[in-house]
Amino acid sequence: MRSLVMRQIAGPLTVQDVDQPEAPVGGVVISVIATGLCRSDWHAWAGHDDIALPHVPGHEFAGVVVEVGPGVTGWAVGDRVTAPFVEGCGTCEWCLGGNAQVCPDQQQPGFTHWGSFAERVVIHAADTNLVAIPEGVSFEAAASLGCRFATAYRALTSRARLAAGEWVTIVGVGGVGLSAVMIAKALGGNVIAVDRNAAALDVAASLGADHVVVADGSDIPSKVQALTGGSHVSIDAVGSEQTCADAILSLRRRGRHVQIGLLPPVEGHPRVQMARVIAWELDVFGSHGMAAADYPGMLALIESGALQPQKLVERVIGLEEAAEMLPRLDSANVAGMTMIDPSY
Repeated sequence: MRSLVMRQIAGPLTVQDVDQPEAPVGGVVISVIATGLCRSDWHAWAGHDDIALPHVPGHEFAGVVVEVGPGVTGWAVGDRVTAPFVEGCGTCEWCLGGNAQVCPDQQQPGFTHWGSFAERVVIHAADTNLVAIPEGVSFEAAASLGCRFATAYRALTSRARLAAGEWVTIVGVGGVGLSAVMIAKALGGNVIAVDRNAAALDVAASLGADHVVVADGSDIPSKVQALTGGSHVSIDAVGSEQTCADAILSLRRRGRHVQIGLLPPVEGHPRVQMARVIAWELDVFGSHGMAAADYPGMLALIESGALQPQKLVERVIGLEEAAEMLPRLDSANVAGMTMIDPSY
């Protein structure tokens, strides 16, 4: 099968033929029809995750089951499916409690094993991790759910518990940030979108953001405080010392911050505005995707038209172009989501 292969950390990527995978016990093989290019893939390429080389990236996808392994009871060849980027083991207390996204024995395509930047991908513990794609939802829309959209949905609903009428500041409006804008508006929130990319801010405005703020080196928290008196909720959808600080310092007292973007260490440790967290009694939450068990509520909103993740897909590219784009994701000014069609 054609795959995008990584043979060294932060090195060139090549598209080549590799052996097709076989379905493991309890797992399935999926023919990938659409897979998203995400900043988390860049973190793996840059060496921020422990991966074994050679490696195939890619962790958010949608496709069709083509092989079913022994022990799988709920799925058959031909099923239209997607999956969260965290594959729970299906047997631990967290999986049994519906929180597979924090399973201590989790697998992650594109990180712990070969991912979806290929014509086929393996999913383990399929009965726990697969999600059926409704007929009215496109493969491109479904592929956006596995990481960015589902992460934003759970961050706002289960973690921050955003209420109608509250203000939320979203720092970074790439794929997950734009997802958060759309979801926050559907929940009745008021949104301030912050980004350095004017095109991304234009998309955020088109999705309903009430204010957009250009991250141009100026004092972002002061601008947010002037607009809102401080947000009730903030999200760092980028993952840097500066974006995390801007998000936290934009909050009002007793506000809630959700960290979605990965924070690479600075001088050995990520640095967070803990003095403000303590003095203003802020809540700080992590958000690590969403378990398959929580997808039905989100999918119902998509089927009803209240949420339209397909609007976030700005371009569809092939594997060769993805090999060129992935190393530049940390600095590229890309608006919306980029989907890969492995057949290109």
